[in-house]
Amino acid sequence: MFNLRKVHSKDIFELQKIGKETFLETFGSDNLKSDMDVYLNSSFNINQLNSELKNPESRFYFAEFNNTVIGYLKVNIGAAQSENMAHDFFEIERIYVISNYQGKKVGRLLFDKALELAKEQCAKHIWLGVWEENPKAIKFYKKNGFVVFGSHKFILGMDEQTDVMMKLALN
Repeated sequence: MFNLRKVHSKDIFELQKIGKETFLETFGSDNLKSDMDVYLNSSFNINQLNSELKNPESRFYFAEFNNTVIGYLKVNIGAAQSENMAHDFFEIERIYVISNYQGKKVGRLLFDKALELAKEQCAKHIWLGVWEENPKAIKFYKKNGFVVFGSHKFILGMDEQTDVMMKLALN
């Protein structure tokens, strides 16, 4: 059975490991190794992750199977969001699952947790950015009621990419 648990500062090395592993699995074959290395070393270094974990406007959750971390979720409110959004917006910044566990509803479990957290925050919208070259993720979010409302740049090493920004109105 899969379970979720909140990530704490004592989990920093596990967060770094799962963050690097899942990002590389997801995007490594579609990008230059040099760009991936720069991104992984800047976004998943211990100082950066500690800063994000200590931010009261960000939260991380691990998905686990048999006490092994197999995925994670990062959400943001307020100024922690990667774009300047209204106070009633809630961001899903990251949902990643190890490839061996994809298709087993782990991503759905993490997504449902994000929805639960957004509703607890009384958010009116939940939003996220998805790489325009990731049709699988875009399809998943559209199937779940998200609509495109813009785009923003995502810098991966030396490569400037475009993320589709999608949102879902919450009742």
